[in-house]
Amino acid sequence: MAQNVRVAQVTTANELLQFIEFPFRLYQADPHWTPPLIEERRDFFDPNKNPFFEHARARLFMAYRGSELVGTVAAVVDDTHNEVHNERMGAFGFFEAIDDQAVADALLEAAEDWARTEGMTIMRGPMNFSINQEVGLLIDGFDSPAFVMMTHNPPYYRALIEKRGYDKAMDMYAYLYDIAESLASAPAKLFRAAEKATQNAGLRVRPVDMRHFDDEVEIIRDVYRRGWEQNWGAVPMSDHEIRHLAASLKPVLDPNLVFVAESADGQPAGVSLALPDLHQALRWSGGGHMWPLGIPKFLWYKRRINRARVLILGTVEEYRGRGIDAYFTAETARRALEGGYRQMECSWILETNTMMNRMLERLGGARYKTYRIFERPL
Repeated sequence: MAQNVRVAQVTTANELLQFIEFPFRLYQADPHWTPPLIEERRDFFDPNKNPFFEHARARLFMAYRGSELVGTVAAVVDDTHNEVHNERMGAFGFFEAIDDQAVADALLEAAEDWARTEGMTIMRGPMNFSINQEVGLLIDGFDSPAFVMMTHNPPYYRALIEKRGYDKAMDMYAYLYDIAESLASAPAKLFRAAEKATQNAGLRVRPVDMRHFDDEVEIIRDVYRRGWEQNWGAVPMSDHEIRHLAASLKPVLDPNLVFVAESADGQPAGVSLALPDLHQALRWSGGGHMWPLGIPKFLWYKRRINRARVLILGTVEEYRGRGIDAYFTAETARRALEGGYRQMECSWILETNTMMNRMLERLGGARYKTYRIFERPL
């Protein structure tokens, strides 16, 4: 291959470990990168443990120059996405590489070639593995760490991908709040109007009931599917995926940061879910292997988390434009401040979601990071 770059598919457990550990070396001088827990990543890639693979398939590739590992990429085909959107889309993700165009070209070529063999006609990415997981390339806002379930990468990745022939498919924004400052400076009348509009719509907003967690998960699942189904690139998660995700999040949820809006007869109308920023604890603990030190150190630092990310916030169609989103945001900020949180991120928001972008700006959010999904025909 060009300039002595060799690409090989990951086929063994030892190669998978090398794939997972490569970013530890690549980002060793970047204080804003968040190291993962290796065993958690290993389970994520395991078709026997990740229900995503019940409707999708993937291949992992590594690039070498001589004997040195210089990059990684994953290629994935999600049958659910292609059925919902009537496309033949392959996706690339877990793209990590030294600043070398030959390495990037070789990796992406391998991913594209495999997608072609699967009958795909377009490639998008980065997606790790789908739009329901970590998605997008950071193209603006490199001077701070990413919040939980958001991505971070070097600035040079954009040029590597664009020179391969990829164009912009969609941008997504992240908004940052200094919670105390935002609550003090945002228009009080906006909060009052949002609360009044929610009441006028016959809705009540309540915190999640952890005593009936499984029932609450069903409510969130129903609202998520109904409220997000028209969004660009949206893919419904299977029941197994939702249960799997809920089980993984339950131990780290802060119930004071999760809200449900219901109609007078108890029908779900909207949900808002914010997560403590687990990336803080991972950076402080250093990630790596879970045992003997990874998990104990993570749990120790978890107590110091003072940032939260609003991961899900929305309503079903018939209740949109009635102030529930603003009420959710304000109430989350109030409860977060009471719980010792100092910063809050709302992410990610599609660039085409004009209403939500305007609302977050009016509530005092600063758009501080931009993520991009790229595409190219195959």
